[in-house]
Amino acid sequence: MWRIHFFNGLRDEGMEFGYAGNPTLRAQLHVLNYRLCATMMRSIHYLFFLTTLSPAYGAVLLSRGARDATPTLSSPAEPTPTVPYASTTPNAVLWGPASSNSVPKPFRGKTGASVLGPDNTPIDLQNPDLFAPPSTDNGDVANSKWPFSMSHMRLQTGGWARQQNTEMFPVATSMAAVDMRLEAGAIRELHWHSTAEWAYVLKGTTQVTSVDQDGRNFIATVRPGDLWYFPPGIPHSLQATNESVEGSEFLLVFPDGAFSDDGTFLLTDWLAHVPAEVIRKNFGITNPDAFSRIPSKQLYIFPAAPPADDAEDVSDPQGTVPQPFFFPFSQMAPTKLEGGSVKIADSTVFDVATKIAVAEVEVEVGGMREMHWHPTQDEWTFVLEGEARITIFAANSNARTFNFQAGDIGFIPASYGHYVENTGNGTLKYLEVFNSDRFQDISLNQWLALTPPALVKAHLGLDDETISLLKKVKPTVVGPPSSFK
Repeated sequence: MWRIHFFNGLRDEGMEFGYAGNPTLRAQLHVLNYRLCATMMRSIHYLFFLTTLSPAYGAVLLSRGARDATPTLSSPAEPTPTVPYASTTPNAVLWGPASSNSVPKPFRGKTGASVLGPDNTPIDLQNPDLFAPPSTDNGDVANSKWPFSMSHMRLQTGGWARQQNTEMFPVATSMAAVDMRLEAGAIRELHWHSTAEWAYVLKGTTQVTSVDQDGRNFIATVRPGDLWYFPPGIPHSLQATNESVEGSEFLLVFPDGAFSDDGTFLLTDWLAHVPAEVIRKNFGITNPDAFSRIPSKQLYIFPAAPPADDAEDVSDPQGTVPQPFFFPFSQMAPTKLEGGSVKIADSTVFDVATKIAVAEVEVEVGGMREMHWHPTQDEWTFVLEGEARITIFAANSNARTFNFQAGDIGFIPASYGHYVENTGNGTLKYLEVFNSDRFQDISLNQWLALTPPALVKAHLGLDDETISLLKKVKPTVVGPPSSFK
């Protein structure tokens, strides 16, 4: 017969067994006594801890414990967030380059402090989201903005040129650019490159000439918003017409971030470094004075009489190039969208342009180029007019926001998520340029709309109404909230 009088505090009252006085059994029961007391003390400790929490949180834990203790099939556990929800605090641009706030301060909400030391206020005014970053910015992203105004000007008689490459903009590894200005009649001398040359005319009219590897020639007059493209190694010239008294200005893009316009192959530079008798022998000319006026060094850009308006190709027994090096992009009708428009020129419409593709995007006030990325191509961005901000997401919680004005260059590596928001008071117009024969992008909106709703809900906690508003066709450019349908 067993009879056990159990515990009073930490001391046993007594034990009576059918066989009393067994020391081994008594020792085992002492161990059991200790373990049970320890368990009871831990439980008391935990209940005391709950009383130190806020009443609401303690109640949640207690009720959850009660629910877990008595599970039922009819009332499954409610889903809870794995991590806290993202903040919905607004992160608007705090000022603009023309803001009356003459001394901006690096505050965002309750964070930040004034600058006590020296500061370049005009640059702060142009870059509000670097000076007072949105709370959503995090981590480290390479500088993705370069203003052409920071590039060195190469001044020539008849014009100028300035360039951007990896020397001043290291992140832009796949493309470089030159902004060039020619006075009426001025010539960018006959030359060629080891890379392709793509151009977008900014102002005025430019006459271009070329001869390909099969001796077929080409001439065209290129107007504002139009394009030209010369494949690698194809010689060409550029000359401003007098259609405008100011001449012309154009943007050149090269599919190599390390390209330097100072390293091009120039006609005058080459001949200045070849013995005169060799030059005469090459052309089969015996007159010793025939090449006596060759410049002693490169001309690069120089003044000349404007070309004739009706200039034609030189008669060529080989004919003209089969694929024109010119594309009338200005005449292409844009695709109208909810918040602006877009038009695209790649090798599907501009056959010869196998290394560069472009999208010309216009965004209305309050609109934005939707959140998207480009699967395999870096994006080289050039702002033609207006103001914008771009947040670049570089994975692993790294994100940074940059502000842009007309004349600024942006660079976004392949697969980096981004948007382009119009933050100005007028239309934003800019170019998206790619080192590719085809334009491609992936729309966040379309991706979610074409993904099973349950998956999207599980990730983002969206309700059915929000899911129904996702777009199965790329919006590309979206308008301000008042324009949503």
